[in-house]
Parts: sequence; C-alpha cells; structure tokens
Amino acid sequence: MASLDSVSIAILLGAVLVMAGILSSLLALRFGAPLLLVFLLIGMLAGDSGPGHIEFNDVRTTYLVGSVALALILFDGGLRTRFQTIQAVLAPSMILATAGVLLTALITAPVARFALDLNWTESLLVGAVVASTDAAAVFLLVHAQGLRLRPRVGATLEAESGSNDPFAVFLTLMLVEFITVGQSSPGHVVMEFLREAVLGAVIGVIGGRLVVLALNRVALPQGLHAPFVTTAALVIFGAAQIGHTSGYLAVYLAGIIIGNRPTRAHNSVVTFLDAATWLAQIVMFVLLGLLVSPHRLASSALPAVLVALMLMFVARPAAVFLCLAPFRFNWREKTFIAWTGLRGAVAIFLASIPMLVGLSKAYLYFDVAFVVVIISLLAQGWTLAAAARRLHVALPRTDRGPRRVELDLPGQLEQELVGYPVRPKSLFFRRGLIPSWSKPTLVIRNQNILSPAEADPISPGDYIYLLAPPEKAEALDRFFVDMQPSSAPDPHLLGDFMVSGEHTLGEVAEIYGIQAADDDKKLTLSDYFDVHLDHAPKEGATVALDTIVLVARSISGGRVNVVGLRLPEEGDEKVPPTRWDSIKHKLADVWAQVAGI
Repeated sequence: MASLDSVSIAILLGAVLVMAGILSSLLALRFGAPLLLVFLLIGMLAGDSGPGHIEFNDVRTTYLVGSVALALILFDGGLRTRFQTIQAVLAPSMILATAGVLLTALITAPVARFALDLNWTESLLVGAVVASTDAAAVFLLVHAQGLRLRPRVGATLEAESGSNDPFAVFLTLMLVEFITVGQSSPGHVVMEFLREAVLGAVIGVIGGRLVVLALNRVALPQGLHAPFVTTAALVIFGAAQIGHTSGYLAVYLAGIIIGNRPTRAHNSVVTFLDAATWLAQIVMFVLLGLLVSPHRLASSALPAVLVALMLMFVARPAAVFLCLAPFRFNWREKTFIAWTGLRGAVAIFLASIPMLVGLSKAYLYFDVAFVVVIISLLAQGWTLAAAARRLHVALPRTDRGPRRVELDLPGQLEQELVGYPVRPKSLFFRRGLIPSWSKPTLVIRNQNILSPAEADPISPGDYIYLLAPPEKAEALDRFFVDMQPSSAPDPHLLGDFMVSGEHTLGEVAEIYGIQAADDDKKLTLSDYFDVHLDHAPKEGATVALDTIVLVARSISGGRVNVVGLRLPEEGDEKVPPTRWDSIKHKLADVWAQVAGI
C-alpha cells in the first residue's frame, strides 16, 4: 500500500505543479522570464539538498524533456514569425546566430580557463554552452514588458534568438565529441556543419509544407488540429535528429513555413502551442532545479559570476558590434541588441549534454550555466525596458491591445472573423475608419446579434466582428485602442512637398491636379494611411494616390502627422540601392520561392 500511496502523492504533486504553472501564466505577463526562476527554486527546494529530499539524478529524462521543450519553443517562435518582417534582416540575424555565437564562445573561453582551471577545449565548451540567447526568454520579456521596439531591432532579435540555438547545439556537440574522442579536424567540423544545416533546412521546409498540405486537405475533427500540428512538429524534429541533422533548425523552419501559409485553425494552433510551451518550460525548469546541488554550487559560484560578467559586458557586446559592423545599425541599436542577449533554460539544457555522456567535470559546466542564467535573467531581464527607453530603440508605448477574438471559418482559408469591443476613444468610433481589406459583418449589442446596417450607428460598448485575412488580423488592433494625443507637426518639416497629415485628400487633389474618389476626398492624409496600410504606420511607409506617392515623414500618437509627396518627376531622387542590398533581396526572394511563402 505504501507504494500505491507514493504514486498517489506523485500524481497530486504533479497536478498541483501543473495547476501552479497554468495560474502563473497570469503573472508571466507582469513579471516576465524571471518568474521562471521561481520554478528553478521549487526544483532546488524539492531536491535532495532541500526540504523535499527528492533524490533525482536522471539526466536522460531531463535531456529528453529539455529536447521536447526546446523543439516546441522554437517551433512556436517560427510559427509566430512573419517572413515579410524578418526578410530585410536575414543577413545580420544569420551572422549573429552563427559567427556571433562562435565569437561569444571564443571571447568567454579565456576567463573560463583561468577562473575555473580548465584546459582550452573545456573552456571553449563552457563558452559554447552559454553563448546562445534564449528564444523563450527574449520573446516572453519583450511581450511582458509591453515593448514596441523599432521594427529593424525587433525583427533582428526575433530572428537571431530563434535561429542561434541550432548552431549552439552543434558547437556544443562538436566540442563534446572532440573531448571524448580526443581528435578532430577543421574539415570534419565544416562538413558536419554543412550537412546538419543543409539537410536540417531541407527536412524543415519539406516537413512544414507537408503539414500545411495535411491541415488543409484532411478533414480532422474539431479540436484535433492543434494536437496534430504539435505532434507533427515533434515528428519533424525527431526525423531530423535521427538523420543526424539539426532537428532544432528543421523545426524552426517548419514553424516559419506553416505560420506564413494559409491553414485551417491557425489561431487554435497558436493558442494551444502557447500553453504547451509554457508548461514545457515549467517542467524543464523544475527538473533542472532538481539536478542542482546548492552545496556543490557554492564552490564554483564565484568563478561562474566572473564568467557571467565577462559574457554580458565584453563577449556579447564585442560579438554584436563586430557582426553588425557591415550593416546600417547605429550604436544605440547595437548596444541594445548586445544587452538583450538573455540566457535561459537553453544554456542549462546544453550543460546537461556533458553530464549525459559522462564527461569529467560535467557538473561544473552545469553549475556555471545555472549561475549565468540566474544573473542574466535578473540583471538583463528586469532592465530590458529601461535600456530600450534610455537607448531610444523603443517606440512610444501604447495601451495594451484590446481583447481580440479570432474565429476560423470552415470551408475557406482566406478570411476569418475578428471581434473587438468598441471603445469611446478608439479610432474606429471617433473617425469611423476601417481598413479597406476588412469588412464589418455583425454587431453584438445588449446580447442581441445585429447586422452592421441594423446597428448603425455603432455605440461604445458594442462588439463588432469583421472579416479579415488571418495574417492581417493583428493590424486591426490599432483601430480599437484609445487614440493617443497627436502633437502638432514640426513646422521645419513642412514645405512645398511636405504637408500636415490633417489636410484632406480633396485639398491635395485640387492643388496637384490628381484624381481622388469622391468618398475619399473628405479623408485626411492620416486617415488615408490608416485605411490603406495593413500594419501600424511607420516612418517611411508609402501609399499610392493616383500618380503620386504619399510618404510618412513623421509619426505622432501612432498616426502620420507629416506627409511627404513624391511626385512622378522625383522618381530619380530615390537613394540607389547598394550592391549588398540587391544581394539581400535576391537571397530573400530565393528563400521565399524555396519555402513557398
């Protein structure tokens, strides 16, 4: 009976832990990644050195759970990545994800050698373990702290943190193999890297397209789409790993393919994966905490702190500034990208690989990674928003988006229903604006369902549902949040070809002799941008108006307040693209054709 009781206690404790993890998601948006440290602490307290006295040294199970969790995290990150967003920063992101990881490991290694009394190969292994940024920590903290990063900075961080884990895993495995076997060659390393990268990419692209095909062709029962996609992601990961290629790269690329193609039940898949990745992280952190020994940790804590400081203040910044030197990033953007090199569960997971294969000093790698992660999440994690504001890489903060409801429409993939509560200060209510690619379909008022014609005029407190393409649904948010106060345009920006966004299309059409639809003539230029852009307006955004092009020159309160007019004869005044710009666009086009995006 005692054994049955122990099973029942294990079930109870496991269920309580899962419930705590679900409830903790409410706090995650407030406290961000450092909240996950609580689960590390729970694991430590439950371990043999804590009051729980649970003896746990099953590294194989920890590695299995960590592999599944990391695969799901990368797949979820890829699923949320819009290719149109990252294609302009593919080159700097990929250099950071490969050369940046290698440089970080190389610069960290000397401190690890002398602080931990290791040889050069072992020191480089320490650097490789802590070199990659953690995708889950970066994504969670950016969203938790409500940061609206400048598009290029945000896209670079998104692409780099999602794609550098595969290279860090490869580097760690190569160094473990070298320490175990005792010999290797540069040619062998290069061939292994090319094989893993190329075949991993092929498996990811093919696997992603097969999943899209299955989702849209197979009539699965309602509710099974999300488990099917999640399981398919693990199948892609496992198949790539068995083929001795990069399963992490494969699953990340598969996520990008699926997320950028029209599929059934896209929203339910994303919601399900959010929950799955959150719970996977919690389980992984608890297991990693169980493996930690506070007594053993005390002997290596001080050297580990030195490694962490070297990593945060020297290695990562040096790697970022060197890798981004060929690109047009200013020093503020580079500094912020360097400071956002958060270390998370991935570093501790990589440190479990030497333990799994039984390397000498394996627990030392694990303890160092553990200390580095704690310092990184506490120091960098909680200062992320302040750094973004101080370095001027964050756009003005707006209210959190309204509670958006998205409903898939069976039988087609091009449109979905998107619902919002109507606020009295929203752009939709104040100006009656709605994008040209969306269509109001129904209104709920006092629990009655009305057509838009029956509900006219729309009132605050109503719920309105619109038809919109799934990939543009998020862009509707800006029409249903409270309007930000708009400042007067800078008079120095106004001139012959610069006008205030408050001028109407009718005025511009009369002055410049162009045609504008009668329904559009009463719209201001700011309204015209809102209606015709499928994303929030940014400086440099353009929309066509008859024979001229309107260019957003200044943004205030989330709207365009100064507009440039690009006349036909000014076409030759555009800045000619550099040779590198043309190469980047060609590479992006090739990738889009291969991936079918």
